[in-house]
Amino acid sequence: MREGWEKCHLEDYIKLIDYRGRTPVKTESGVRLITAKNVKLGYLQLEPQEFIHPDEYESWMTRGIPNFGDVIFTTEAPLANVAQLDTTEKVAFAQRIIVMQPQKNKIDQTFLKYLLLSDSVRNEILQKGTGATVQGIKSSLLKKIQLYLPPLPEQHRIVAILDEAFAAIAKAKANAEQNLKNAKELFESYLQGVFEQRGDGWEEKTLGELATFRNGMNFTKSSKGEQIKIVGVKDFQNNFWVPFEALDTVTLDGKLNDLDSLREGDILAVRSNGNPQLIGRTLLASQVVGKVSHSGFTIRIRLNSKIIDPIYLCNFLKIAKTRKTLIDGGNGVGIKSLNQGSLSSLVVLFPKNLTTQQSIIQKLDALSAQTKKLEAIYQQKINDLEELKKSILQKAFSGELKTAEMLAV
Repeated sequence: MREGWEKCHLEDYIKLIDYRGRTPVKTESGVRLITAKNVKLGYLQLEPQEFIHPDEYESWMTRGIPNFGDVIFTTEAPLANVAQLDTTEKVAFAQRIIVMQPQKNKIDQTFLKYLLLSDSVRNEILQKGTGATVQGIKSSLLKKIQLYLPPLPEQHRIVAILDEAFAAIAKAKANAEQNLKNAKELFESYLQGVFEQRGDGWEEKTLGELATFRNGMNFTKSSKGEQIKIVGVKDFQNNFWVPFEALDTVTLDGKLNDLDSLREGDILAVRSNGNPQLIGRTLLASQVVGKVSHSGFTIRIRLNSKIIDPIYLCNFLKIAKTRKTLIDGGNGVGIKSLNQGSLSSLVVLFPKNLTTQQSIIQKLDALSAQTKKLEAIYQQKINDLEELKKSILQKAFSGELKTAEMLAV
């Protein structure tokens, strides 16, 4: 600890307004309700937007009214996310949130936010967390978290430097994220353009004329039959091929029959799981070793024709226009589910010549490899910037932070 810094407990100079243990009645509009979902590491996120009725505000907020700049802390799901209240409008808080109001003659509000984001304090909080499924922290333990506080003028100096440094990091991160988005959109644009060709030698057929479909298997934790590998929704993220080495093992009721067994060349699509961003995503099976099937949230597409390459078809199914067509043709209110009917009626464009299809595949593979290299570069830049923020916070609370100019962004 630096000379002149005071050692204290969190409860010594900070009032805690604890909103745990109650669930408000939500309405379509009214007073904005801030939940743990809105609190990120260092900032408040607007979405999801939830509300309580204005007439319920006074009776709901009896534990304490927040002020602009108060520090907001999540007690679980997730534990120890920290932000500051960034509005003067009337807001309400849901359970799993504690509002921290520091004594202004002892602790600067923004300094407290940065302090709680630092690895030293954050790690102590996380170590005191309890819970097998969802980690949380008891109020009695949170109050005893140790803090080291410099005099207020030094707090203000540290805050000014951190604000400047973090603003520069945020700008650099936004640029890297935009570059990452541009790289993905470039590939998607090229992919879309390939399949919009309608030159000589191209043909149209419905997917139902080219393939058969089968919904995935359902099973429970109490099943006591054969153990197999299963392709689930989690396996679809950022993959083209089925990741056989990462599949979960499940137990069936009885034995796996041939109709449900995955084969080389099968294409799987996410049917539903409540997340519209995943519905319609596809995977292609390479050589299958052992007994493998797919979950009930997916549909299998199995070609019964040799006039189209399965790799070509899987790429066609991945373009945004195709996914939108499939999902719009699905059933359900709100989030629609992909179904066999929309798959069967989907019009597929393809060159009659398999050699031409394979040439397109080679071009897409080459562009995909280049795009992934760019994505890796930009993602690493984003990761490096997050590590830089941690490093700066560590310097700030170990007394090593001098000026913003000494921090390279």
